Amino acid sequence: MPKHSLHPVALMMMSVLAFMAPSSGAQAYPIFAQQGYEQPREATGRIVCANCHLAEKPVDLELPQSVFPDTVFEANVSIPYDKSVKQVLGNGKKGPLNVGAVLILPEGFEIAPKDRIPEEIAGKVGKLYFQPYSPDKKNMIVVGPVPGKKYSEMVFPILSPKSEAEGGVSYQKYAVYLGGNRGRGQVYPTGNKSNNTIYTAPGAGRISSIDPQEDGGFKINITADNGNVATEAVPPGPELVVAVDQTVDKDQPLTINPNVGGFGQADTEIVLQNPTRVLSLIALLGFISVAQTFLVLKKKQFEKVQLAEMNF
Repeated sequence: MPKHSLHPVALMMMSVLAFMAPSSGAQAYPIFAQQGYEQPREATGRIVCANCHLAEKPVDLELPQSVFPDTVFEANVSIPYDKSVKQVLGNGKKGPLNVGAVLILPEGFEIAPKDRIPEEIAGKVGKLYFQPYSPDKKNMIVVGPVPGKKYSEMVFPILSPKSEAEGGVSYQKYAVYLGGNRGRGQVYPTGNKSNNTIYTAPGAGRISSIDPQEDGGFKINITADNGNVATEAVPPGPELVVAVDQTVDKDQPLTINPNVGGFGQADTEIVLQNPTRVLSLIALLGFISVAQTFLVLKKKQFEKVQLAEMNF
C-alpha cells in the first residue's frame, strides 16, 4: 500500500512512544506500520507487522461472548514468551524484549474514555498508553513498545457503540483481530535487514577475509572460483559461524540467527446484544416456568380428584 505523510497527532504519539520505551535500541515501533500501511490488516487477513517480524509466535485474545451498547468491557491480550531470554539490541548488546500489539475492533468500538473506565478495570490496565492506528481509525488500537516482563499480559478497556436506535451500529456478531509481537523485527520497512536476523553468503566461494569494523560487526569477503569478490556486511550483534579459508555455498548462513522474539495473530467474535431481546427472553422463560408450575399443580389436583372418586 502507498505510504502517507505523518499526521501531527501521529508525530506526537511517536514522541510519546520514544519517551516510554527504554533507550536500549530494543524498540519495535508500531509507527513503522502506521507510516507504511493505511490499514493494519491486509485483504489476505495478514496483519502488516508480520512483514518485518518474521518468526511466528503465539498470542491469545479473550473477550466477552456478548456486550450491551454503550458499556465498557475488557479485552484481555496475552503475548507469552520466555522472560529469561535476551535479544540483540540495535547497538549489538543483549537486552530484554519489548512487546507491542494492535487490536482491530469493529466500527464503532473504541478505547473507553478515562472517566468511563470502572476502577476494577483501570487497575488491570495500569499505565498502558493506547493510541489509534490513525486519527480516523479509532477502532484500531496500537500499544507499545512496552517492557515485556511487565506487559506480556495486557487489558484493553473497550467502549461498545451506542444502540442502533441512537445512531450506533447494528445488533449482530462482529469479528475482532489481534496482532501481538515480542522482540525486534528482522527487516526494516525499507527492506534492509536489522541486526536481529541471520546473515547469509551472497555467493559461493572461499572466505578470503573477515574484517572487523570500527563500529562493531564485520565485513566478510568471499572470493569465487572466477576471482570475483562478494562482500557481506554483518552489523554488531549476530555471532559468526564461519572462519577465514572456509568454503561456503550461496545463501549458506554466516551467522547464527539471534532472533528470540516473534509475531502472532489471533481472532475471535463478539456479539453486540440488544437489551430488549434479553429482557424479552427473560420474560418468556419466566412465563414458561410459571406455566409449567401451574401445569404440575393442576396435574396433582386432578390426581387427587381421581383418587377420591376411586375411594368413593
